[in-house]
Amino acid sequence: MLFLPSEKGQGLVEYALILVLVAIVVIAALMLLGPMIGNTFSAVNSSLSGL
Repeated sequence: MLFLPSEKGQGLVEYALILVLVAIVVIAALMLLGPMIGNTFSAVNSSLSGL
């Protein structure tokens, strides 16, 4: 028992890695979809201001 490696921090590190991976995916999705979403909002804004 004295020579077994400690696994207390292993769960925390795994959660941190998952969080980093999710953040990278969200940033990539926003970079790809951002201009399309902006154009859509601009089109909606233009059509509403024409009323």
